[in-house]
Amino acid sequence: MNRLLARFTVWRGIFAVLMLAAAYSTYLRVRYGLGGATNLNDQFPWGLWIGFDILCGVGLAAGGFTLVAVVHIFNVERYRPILRPAILTAFLGYLLVVLALLFDLGRPDRIWHPIVMWNPHSVMFEVAWCVTLYTTVLFLEFLPMVLERFGLHKPLGWLKLISVPLMIAGVILSTLHQSSLGTVYLIVPEKLYGLWYTPLLPVFFYISAITVGLAMTIFESWHSSRAFGRQLELPLLAGMARVLAVLLLVSLFVRFLDLLHRGALPLLLRNRTETWLFGLEVLLTAVPMALLFRAGVRRRAAALYACAVMVVFSFITNRLNVSVTGMEAGSGTHYIPKWTEIAVTLAIVAAGFAIFRVLAQHFPVFEAEQPAAERVEESVEEFALVGNRTRTGVD
Repeated sequence: MNRLLARFTVWRGIFAVLMLAAAYSTYLRVRYGLGGATNLNDQFPWGLWIGFDILCGVGLAAGGFTLVAVVHIFNVERYRPILRPAILTAFLGYLLVVLALLFDLGRPDRIWHPIVMWNPHSVMFEVAWCVTLYTTVLFLEFLPMVLERFGLHKPLGWLKLISVPLMIAGVILSTLHQSSLGTVYLIVPEKLYGLWYTPLLPVFFYISAITVGLAMTIFESWHSSRAFGRQLELPLLAGMARVLAVLLLVSLFVRFLDLLHRGALPLLLRNRTETWLFGLEVLLTAVPMALLFRAGVRRRAAALYACAVMVVFSFITNRLNVSVTGMEAGSGTHYIPKWTEIAVTLAIVAAGFAIFRVLAQHFPVFEAEQPAAERVEESVEEFALVGNRTRTGVD
């Protein structure tokens, strides 16, 4: 008990330090602009706040639209118990992305301009609108948890009437801007290094968003089970991990096929920083892919969690390689984030964990757990049903 109390005290102390550092960084950002709070310049205008806070933040929140599509569009109902946590993670992720964008914009007070000043020829215009609309959709998907908490059944019924088109709209909007974030970098063919520049960049961004969405669902479920003393939904996560392994395999295959088609494979023989970081990205993808094809790994919670963490780090490495590593040579400069940039980023991540914990404690984010006897009974019934279908030749 004393050790548990000490751990909470340590984490709260770290959280307080991060918030104080971020507050001072915010002061520098407001008082002196981007030049006073970052190591960005005219040659390298996009750094950590775009590469991690925006590109990674949007992707790491992809579990929401992935699970919504699985449950509500493909009607795989067995994943419903982990749907609400995924929606909450996505909603908080997008809110924090908007917060991070306020730090990076030269004029954050003009963040509303794309809503009224249309430029339909700009990819950034499409991204701005999709993110705005999808954040609104996520709010409406999160709203039933609030209404249930306060017993507001009538507006809850109204929301249920529009739930299906709402879910479909959310999946479409998320699909559009997850790929469009890759489209942004298609305008810099002379600057982005050849290991990452490809006309298929929007496709790769979309596939990687789905893979990391599944990995983040496993990651969040594992932490939630430990933080709130809940049983881990291991059978559901194991099935999800099998799909994740296939997606990782497809991603790697298409990636190297693209390098071969573009004649970019010889770049892998060069002793450069880009080559080594590309290798790290591939390694962090290939290792969990190989492990997740093994049923024994998928059945062990710790191994499953470790694989999910590697997939998340593979995704982060890819996004930072595209936005930072791949752009440095073309810009003719070397970028290292200032401590204030790192402080803001860490504070945003810490705020996300803290807010999720508070909301999960006070709102019906998780479905009520069944008693152990009921779970065993349902498992037996399901097993018997499968056996009957096998004997009668029903698929």
